[in-house]
Amino acid sequence: MRFADRTTAGIQLAGEVARLRLDDPVVLGLPRGGIPVAYQVARVLGAPLDVIAVRKLGVPSRPELGFGAIGEGGVRILNDDVVRAARLGPRERGAVELTERTALEGRLRAYRAERPATALTGRTVVIVDDGIATGSTASAACQVARARGAAQVVLAIPVAPPGAVAELSGEADEVVCLYSPDYFGSVGQWYTDFSQTSDAEVIELLNDRLAASGGPTKSGMEGTEGTGAGSGRTDDVPPVGPGLEREVEMTVDGRVLPGNLTLPDGAPGVVVFAHGSGSSRHSPRNRSVAARLNRAGLGTLLFDLLTPEEERDRANVFDIPLLARRLTLVTAWLEAEHAPPVCYFGASTGAAAALLSAAEPHADIKAVVCRGGRPDLAAEALADVRAPTLLIVGGADTQVLDLNRRAAERMHCEHRLDVVPGATHLFEEPGALEAVADLARAWLTEHLSPSAQRAGH
Repeated sequence: MRFADRTTAGIQLAGEVARLRLDDPVVLGLPRGGIPVAYQVARVLGAPLDVIAVRKLGVPSRPELGFGAIGEGGVRILNDDVVRAARLGPRERGAVELTERTALEGRLRAYRAERPATALTGRTVVIVDDGIATGSTASAACQVARARGAAQVVLAIPVAPPGAVAELSGEADEVVCLYSPDYFGSVGQWYTDFSQTSDAEVIELLNDRLAASGGPTKSGMEGTEGTGAGSGRTDDVPPVGPGLEREVEMTVDGRVLPGNLTLPDGAPGVVVFAHGSGSSRHSPRNRSVAARLNRAGLGTLLFDLLTPEEERDRANVFDIPLLARRLTLVTAWLEAEHAPPVCYFGASTGAAAALLSAAEPHADIKAVVCRGGRPDLAAEALADVRAPTLLIVGGADTQVLDLNRRAAERMHCEHRLDVVPGATHLFEEPGALEAVADLARAWLTEHLSPSAQRAGH
């Protein structure tokens, strides 16, 4: 098992943690890499998100050997055996602690500004990281959470070696680990994208989760705004920028189809949207996803697959070959006008049209994403799709989930089925559509990357 990135890992981890049905949870992420994972867990649980910062106290002559750890609020944990073996006196221990506490408090100021720490007393604390190698930091975090009054401690990680999981089971009341390979190596090898998480991203995600729960947001870093990669709302998507979106008209099959084309500077490709039955280029769900893709630097094209007159005949709305032909012709127009790499995002019946178009012999589609899709309506073409395909389905949309599982079994291209926990067909639940956008962004950017293009995707 490999995770596309921390966001994807967080969404998958959130589904498993949600099964525990925790009482009054608060989610604490280990900075910095643990915060994007913890953000998704907090979003699904509807829980507050905060950081839990710990610092190892290293023996001066052997810094890699920890004699204890510290946390905020004056929490100090000592390993008496190591202290005795290293013959560390109070002065030496105090000097190390002073250095580490200064670093810890500086990091917390940057992340929280003047905001107080989330109270843990009597609550269920979910500690999240992007993975565990040795378990020393996670162990210290569990102890710090208990010292701050946590009634129950749950440790949740995407990946960790079996030995660390077994050892940490003695520190936490519950350990949730998605994958525990016998040969571990390093955390990063289990991610396709393991790029460093910045302090700015940590602050952005903390502020975004706080805003979603109605709290104030203050950034401890100049120039960082409190709007994150997703708040679970469809009405707060900031504009991409003045002049970037423009209306276009494409003549196909002798009919004029209007669209909205957005091309951020340096966009690695354009994502063409195929909407579902009864929808249009004005679909608020697709526009919300498109805006978040634009913020990630991707271009988008939303257009009407049918004219108003054609839509009056309901047979056209479900004519998948017709819709796929329109999508193919619009793609040809886009490639002739702008020559970008093209991806598809299909919703509901539009997903079937996207898959059918991508299966055309001369199609050069870099990736496909289907949201709540009906791939069964393109059943005969599934085996011919060559573009890497991501199927996203709501966990509560059981009938469509079953259809997508069956469709995945028929596909020979690179593909993956991701389930958004608790979401229904239209992804109307708080945070569900944002999860779709995060999954789509990760999949599309991965397959539009220069390395993916060199590999022939």
